[in-house]
Amino acid sequence: MISFFTAIFYQPIYNVLVFLMTLLPWADAGVIIILVTFIVRLILFPLSQKSIRTQLRMKDIAPELEALKVKYKDDKQEQAKQTMAFYKEKGVNPFSGFFAILIQFPIIISLYSIFRSGGISKVDPHLLYSFVHAPNHVVSMVFLGFISLTSKNVIFALLAGITQFFQAQIITPKAAPKVAGEEKSLGNDLARSMTFQSKYVFPIMIFFIAYAVSAAVSLYWIVSNTFSIGQELYVRWQYKKQSKKSV
Repeated sequence: MISFFTAIFYQPIYNVLVFLMTLLPWADAGVIIILVTFIVRLILFPLSQKSIRTQLRMKDIAPELEALKVKYKDDKQEQAKQTMAFYKEKGVNPFSGFFAILIQFPIIISLYSIFRSGGISKVDPHLLYSFVHAPNHVVSMVFLGFISLTSKNVIFALLAGITQFFQAQIITPKAAPKVAGEEKSLGNDLARSMTFQSKYVFPIMIFFIAYAVSAAVSLYWIVSNTFSIGQELYVRWQYKKQSKKSV
């Protein structure tokens, strides 16, 4: 399992970091992390774009889906069957965004592992691909001349939590408010709970996790969250524009 993780995530990220360090001798490790983050997010953009468009499509078909649930409220098995058939008919995969989210965690773990042992100031030649060469200069682990990327940093951890909060506010759909006399539903309660946790609990968790590790991981989170916010706004604008044309 460790060998699989190293081959699929750790080693490729390590080589990209070293390659960029060799290509850009003037850049410190912080600048390299920002560039790597953009590269990763651009590679994942098609998946993320599909996920966002699915969420927007789900919002559009929500009234029809709710009517379907009401129609089969007394037969949960049939309700689930009809719901999946409805998704298929509309060309919607409600699980399409999970991979784009899950792929972030091994990347974060890889960065943490790399910078936990002092970063990439000393390159391990055994981890390099044949076409990647170690730089001839020592790469600074101090971002912008005063922020150590191998140490904890409360400001960066706070920025990671704040950007996560704003990302959640934009991305997380609003949960349906409780209506007087509404029949209790596990699905509705779970949706409200997940919405609350995504918007308020998760950003706090991100702050504590980011502070517990290194500033390098916090920097990745900050840039990645900022990219996600811009990506969300762009795809929404694109989707709205296409929807107007099709009307």
